[in-house]
Amino acid sequence: MTEQKSAPAAKAEPDPDTGLLVGTDGQSRCWWYGGLEDYQRYHDEEWGWPVDEDRRLFEKVCLEGFQSGLSWLTILRKREGFRAAFANFEFERVAKFTDKDVERCLNDSGIVRHRKKIESTINNANRALELRKEFGSLAAYFWAFEPKTEDRPEKIDFPTAKTLGRTAESTALSKDLKKRGWSFVGPTTVYAFMQSMGMVNDHLEGCCCRDKIEKARAGFKRPV
Repeated sequence: MTEQKSAPAAKAEPDPDTGLLVGTDGQSRCWWYGGLEDYQRYHDEEWGWPVDEDRRLFEKVCLEGFQSGLSWLTILRKREGFRAAFANFEFERVAKFTDKDVERCLNDSGIVRHRKKIESTINNANRALELRKEFGSLAAYFWAFEPKTEDRPEKIDFPTAKTLGRTAESTALSKDLKKRGWSFVGPTTVYAFMQSMGMVNDHLEGCCCRDKIEKARAGFKRPV
């Protein structure tokens, strides 16, 4: 979340102490949305809200893998292209992709054309089927790695947020996924996935979304 672009929707630069950026609506948000309209929607409506639907979880973990080495904004703006290329991330269908599909994706300008990441998505679809068979759902598997409250920072302020690139839980999940044959699931990628799917709430203190997501997480029934 580091891509630098102009911020036409923002009133000012982020506060250097709090990391909050005030938008034209007067709401304070995490610095990384940059005042960009599409990024604001993602920040407000998706990032950090708890998810338990397997297709969405598979999409999120795959897109975080594609993001490796790139800006998340690049991935977000190509998301519809990825959905079209990868059968809306219905992993039962993606698992049946062949070499012909790999070549099709490599010629698709609507996605990131990276052979290893494309092949990884197909591999991970097959691994997702195995996980579902073993645990009943991807959701039940992933949510079992949710950090305990006492293992989380007491306060998500700006200095703390900048240190949260990987954690003990993301490292453990990454290690287990790799053991099961998944790829492009390093600890940093996995932590970004955990943030995205709402396993943790890393909206900054003072962000307009933080309390809403805390409430949503409190009422969320963890899958088992």
